Amino acid sequence: MSRIVGIDLGTTNSCVGVIANGRPVLIPNSFGQNLTPSVVRFLPDGAVLVGERAARSRAIDPDNTIISVKRLIGRRYNELFDLIPLMPYRVSVGENNLAVILSRGRTYTPQFVSGLILRSLREDAERYLGEPVRKAVICVPAYFDTLQREATRQAGIIAGWNVVRIINEPTAASMLLPDSNVRDETNHVAVCDLGGGTFDVSILEIGFGVNEVCSIAGDNLLGGDDFDDRLVEWMRAECLLRLGRLPTGSLAVGERLRDAAINAKHALSAGTLVDIEVPFLELEGGGDGHLQLSLSRTLFEELCAELFERLREPCEVAIQSLHRANVRSILLVGGATRMSRVSPLVQEVFACDRVRSIHPDEIVALGAAVEAGVLEGKIRDRLLLDLTSASLGVETSDGRMCKMIERNTTIPTRKSDVFSTSQDGQTSVEIRVLEGERALANDNRTIARLVLDELPPQPRHLRKIELTFDIDANHTLTVAALDRDTGKKANLVVKPQTGVSEEQLAVFSRTLPPMREL
Repeated sequence: MSRIVGIDLGTTNSCVGVIANGRPVLIPNSFGQNLTPSVVRFLPDGAVLVGERAARSRAIDPDNTIISVKRLIGRRYNELFDLIPLMPYRVSVGENNLAVILSRGRTYTPQFVSGLILRSLREDAERYLGEPVRKAVICVPAYFDTLQREATRQAGIIAGWNVVRIINEPTAASMLLPDSNVRDETNHVAVCDLGGGTFDVSILEIGFGVNEVCSIAGDNLLGGDDFDDRLVEWMRAECLLRLGRLPTGSLAVGERLRDAAINAKHALSAGTLVDIEVPFLELEGGGDGHLQLSLSRTLFEELCAELFERLREPCEVAIQSLHRANVRSILLVGGATRMSRVSPLVQEVFACDRVRSIHPDEIVALGAAVEAGVLEGKIRDRLLLDLTSASLGVETSDGRMCKMIERNTTIPTRKSDVFSTSQDGQTSVEIRVLEGERALANDNRTIARLVLDELPPQPRHLRKIELTFDIDANHTLTVAALDRDTGKKANLVVKPQTGVSEEQLAVFSRTLPPMREL
């Protein structure tokens, strides 16, 4: 049986793990590092740099160096108006109003760029294991919707992976928590995952080899990148105050300020004061200046107070169905949880003092490796029960959404309901499949349309159509419709339109640009 690896495709860094000698281990990249920066640089000759080599180019070639692509994958352009101005490269609108990336006169989908990162991880895995590796478990934020999950699957296919399972990042992280021989509704773990671009909260019950997710919540627009952006805004304002002019708006200057902000944020995770220096900073109107600042942890937390407060709501939503006293421990996941304010804040929300932090940058990939080991048969007596991240339903004749499967439903799951026609003489029924929590259909996202046609005409309300929603362990939704009178059926596997067809995926996977080493 071919090996299966676990992958954390992160906003800032990515890594890959595998089961070796019964234990999950991380696979080092060509630099000997466990973490590979999720960065791609497109070169003038058509080749690409990926990972550390690309990350070194951020300040010298920012408009062709693609960072934080995970924040764009499967996202519509009109949902990203606040984010796009912060990207150092050009983002435009593509097919189906989805965001695309422009570089060197060409257009790239976020899943294509992500595929380049995933290809680099595959080559690292094959070099480490000494054999071809094609099967992977890939992790996504718990609050990724159907479109984002499908785009992530496509990125894996582009990179040459057979994506055997997509699981939620906090759920994967929980696989590293010790099992117990107790399952008790008063003994839950809250997994708080603050990465570069997203914040996810999952509450799980763990025991007797079962990791069961009880509730999830999250914010897909909150991550470590946003704290960096806040520091860059402050540095620009301080430059005007101290040097009398703003830094130029060039991409290279912006990336220098961002690098300084990231380094300062990291320093304040361990210390209480950091000195920031940006020499030879280009200023508006010509010339340059030497920017020297001191930043205290207190001031940093004041500057980012609104962002820290936004961490509360997902925690509150996740705990709604449980008593706070039932959460006995908190697991912090993601590099951004190292910020000193995060731990006290989540302890306050969950009224819990027991906090764990197990390799926050690596735990998701290690947990994914455990799930890969389960699928390989190398790890037994461990079962993962995940949840739906959003409600799924259909539009009714009055324009409302009828929920077939509520959010936070354990998967796999199957639900059926019976509907009638709304007009006399109908010979076809179009079923609009929706995802979201709003009462009105048009306020939710349409993810598929299923047509049941060639029906004999009947008076309205007499025809009975049975709809069945079936979600498997990979979060894949199948919708089936059955006319009870004639036995006529229609069904489809929901694959949202990502702007990339299956034919294009095959072409992309065969024609990826060569990776260059500099």
